[in-house]
Amino acid sequence: MSTDTEHVEDEGAETAPSFLETWADWYHIPVIGAVMLFMFWVRTQSYGRFVTEDGTPALGGVDSWYHWRTIEWTAENYPNTMPYEIWTGFPTGNYVGQFGTLFDQIIVTIAMIVGLGDPSTSTLYTVALLTVPAMAALVAIPVFYIGRRLGGTVGGLVSVVILALVPGSFLYRTTVGQLQHHVAEVLFMAIAVLSMMVALRVAEREQPIYELVVDKDWETLREPAKYSALAGVALSLYLWVWPPGVVLIGIFGVFFAIQLCLDYVRGVSPDHVAFVGAISMAVPAVFMLVMIEEVALSSTTSFGLLQPTAALLVAIGCVFMAWLAREWNNRNVDRRYYPAAIAGLIVAAFGVMWLVLPDLYSTLVGNLTSRLLPLDPSDTALTVSEAQSPADFTSHVFNEFGAAFYTMLAGLALLVARPLFGREYRAEYTLIIVWSAFLISMAATQLRFAYYLVLAVAVVNAVFVADVVRIFNLDISGGIDSLRQVETYQIIVLLMVVLLLFAPLLPPIAADTDTAWNRSENVGPHNEAMVWEESNHWLADNTPEPGNWGGADNADKLEYDGTYAYPDGGDYDYPEGTYGVMSWWDYGHLITTQGERIPHSNPFQQNARSSSAFLTAESETRGELVLDAIAAGESPRGTDVHTNEDLEAMAEDATHEELRYVMIDHSMAGGKFPAITQWTGPGYTHYMTPADYQPGQPLASDELAETFGDVPYHDTMLSQLYFDDAAGMEHYRVVHENEGAGMAIFASYAQVFAAEAFPEQTVQQLEAWGYEDGDVLYVQDGELAPPGEGQLAIQVNQRVGQEQLFQLEQGPTTELFDARSAAAVKTFERVEGATLTGTVEDDGDLLEANDTVTAEVELETNAGRSFNYTQEADLAEDGSFELTVPYATNDELGVEDGYTNSSVEAVGDYTLTVGEPGEQGYEAETAVPETAVVQGETIDEIAFEQVELEDTEETEAQPDDVAVDDDTVEDGGSEDNDTAEP
Repeated sequence: MSTDTEHVEDEGAETAPSFLETWADWYHIPVIGAVMLFMFWVRTQSYGRFVTEDGTPALGGVDSWYHWRTIEWTAENYPNTMPYEIWTGFPTGNYVGQFGTLFDQIIVTIAMIVGLGDPSTSTLYTVALLTVPAMAALVAIPVFYIGRRLGGTVGGLVSVVILALVPGSFLYRTTVGQLQHHVAEVLFMAIAVLSMMVALRVAEREQPIYELVVDKDWETLREPAKYSALAGVALSLYLWVWPPGVVLIGIFGVFFAIQLCLDYVRGVSPDHVAFVGAISMAVPAVFMLVMIEEVALSSTTSFGLLQPTAALLVAIGCVFMAWLAREWNNRNVDRRYYPAAIAGLIVAAFGVMWLVLPDLYSTLVGNLTSRLLPLDPSDTALTVSEAQSPADFTSHVFNEFGAAFYTMLAGLALLVARPLFGREYRAEYTLIIVWSAFLISMAATQLRFAYYLVLAVAVVNAVFVADVVRIFNLDISGGIDSLRQVETYQIIVLLMVVLLLFAPLLPPIAADTDTAWNRSENVGPHNEAMVWEESNHWLADNTPEPGNWGGADNADKLEYDGTYAYPDGGDYDYPEGTYGVMSWWDYGHLITTQGERIPHSNPFQQNARSSSAFLTAESETRGELVLDAIAAGESPRGTDVHTNEDLEAMAEDATHEELRYVMIDHSMAGGKFPAITQWTGPGYTHYMTPADYQPGQPLASDELAETFGDVPYHDTMLSQLYFDDAAGMEHYRVVHENEGAGMAIFASYAQVFAAEAFPEQTVQQLEAWGYEDGDVLYVQDGELAPPGEGQLAIQVNQRVGQEQLFQLEQGPTTELFDARSAAAVKTFERVEGATLTGTVEDDGDLLEANDTVTAEVELETNAGRSFNYTQEADLAEDGSFELTVPYATNDELGVEDGYTNSSVEAVGDYTLTVGEPGEQGYEAETAVPETAVVQGETIDEIAFEQVELEDTEETEAQPDDVAVDDDTVEDGGSEDNDTAEP
């Protein structure tokens, strides 16, 4: 595919050939520049949505918030990055290796330049927002040069245009507001692959061999050594951006193994490629050794021993394979057996690794099956949206790339077939084939890796276009004369190629909402982050600083931007007065960055299992034992693993490091609850099935409310706190609820058999199984099953609006059997509780044995909602009683005292009653000071008097009474790293 222009003979037109020649050599530069400007513009269209009036961050995605945390930290401690994080993962802290990396340092360095060495928060935020789309635009440069190496200049330009137009994950993850390292991963991976291609080509040209090294012929070795070292530097930078990028070392390792075998079998010295492999892998082995922060082989997310060890093993492997090839020659063994010998040695090496280095073996195999190949994803990993595999891979890749994915497959086939047609075949082609195959497999394994696959889709299409041009002799770069010689069929082929590649990505074939510019125009801040902002800001202003709880004065030992060394044993020793916040892992980064408090679990999925154990505990007693076990440094699990007696034993060594607050939102109580149960036993079905329900029991939809209205779910700590405001509980009280985000609706529903909702063939099958209209369906492994087989198709729905709830209730295949409402986010405090004691003197013989004393107080929240807290206890034979209550009737304590400034206040004193409403009984009133609630004091000698007890009726809020705010920005409400919701 020539890019030369013809010279014009006319002397008077000497300037024209010069201009055409210059244009032929450099026309791609302005085209690439225009494409990059387009990519940057597309990704910054929604910039205004991420800039708030008060200057607080508004970011797209939970992980973005933690990058903002590490960026702020790096700006305060420049050029260092965070070595150990004590503001998450309470009570141990956490090493956060894949955050606070080169990506964050680049952003802060730019901000330092813009801010003349002292950037303001607004400058830092602006630079952070714009750097991501700028990096995305820069990806076009290595993509062009990779594409040009595969398919000439035209092929390279096709690659960058595809990169600019694809509307999938790469676009979404690189728009303004997506302050995440994904864009840097793609950029530096592309640079690393390009650098390796160049190094391989130079080595094939210069042909370095072992004898040149022995003879110290540095003049001959200089070029291949230089480019191999640069490839190693590029790989090191990629690993610096993302430590789990060790996967690229594995991909390169597979490539070197294959290419060295190919070279030897076809009679080419493997020394050339082995030379590149040894040097390019030695560089990151040394570089990453210097970067080590966590001495371990078992973690891919940290700067540990895994990265340098993996690189060193590949380097040694390249040298060994080259040596073995020489020995093979010396012994005159048939070359065809060499690949089989290498395969056998690799299997043997893994066997030795399994015996000698089990941590390394389990890490490599675990990542191979969960990241690289769709073989064995863990159940808990599947609770993360982005870690799930595509339900329909064909539809998934078409939505991501249009037809360009399939033309990429054709391009790979054409690369593989080059030797069959006598065409030149280079080592860099094998690299692209192996790399692309792994990226395809990764995208089929986890949804998130589609943002990597975009690189292969873009660059391999250069091969497809170049070969189509060659096959149909479409050389249109030779000037006007060559254009005049183009045949009609060639124009048709050219148009077909253009339509095939670009039409699915452009209107009118692509829907308006599916184009890159429309999708990027509709992105906005992460909805959950905006909902949680109010509650987290309240937490920051109305709770004592960590280290100051209970009057301790240790907050100065826990500076938010302080530097903390990696602790011995991996557990940080927090000072007296430090406390943690219990919630689901999705919200840990928000609690850290918005509330400046220390969450127990976080989106690193640290402590997700123990959080699940607390939230699913079916009594306050068990919930308390779980928290005490956590304070003792244990990792409690569900009832299928740890009984209450086990937890009691664990809690014996509980320390001052306690969890003091619990935060629950609508999603935890609804759509995320199935994922929460997946981390501990028993499973989700247990919580949605009554204890007396017999599996296989026929059940019609009109029996749902009666049969499933009382299920274990309602006994969980999550439900008792969130929906019941801790009614009947002794150690928990509501201290704040979200005002501004409206209310959330919890809806439980079942899939039912309704003939008009299913295809005729399905209806016939359901009827053959014995189903009748209105019956609740059973499912097995996601498929409809006969009655009594599998489990009932009952689900807890995520937050829905009233209109959606109505549609759900009236839907042809669903039946609503439970609905409850609550504030979008509620915050609870864990307290000792005040103990109320006294004796009821039954002068009128109004009481009977085992009568109940009921304590009740009316409370009002910051949102203006009123509710009653009720606690009960049985009277002893002598009329005495004892009960514990968590709510105070005054707010005498505050942050300055080392306690909570609660935003939920009592309207009056507690009323204690004994007897039946509407009849003669006994009544008393008492105040409960907040000091008594917080410190566990006793209030005794409560005096009762005989009265006519009032007959009161309780009313429950119905879904129709709930106002739901559903005005959200498209694509702003889902975050790939969130818990997966059904």
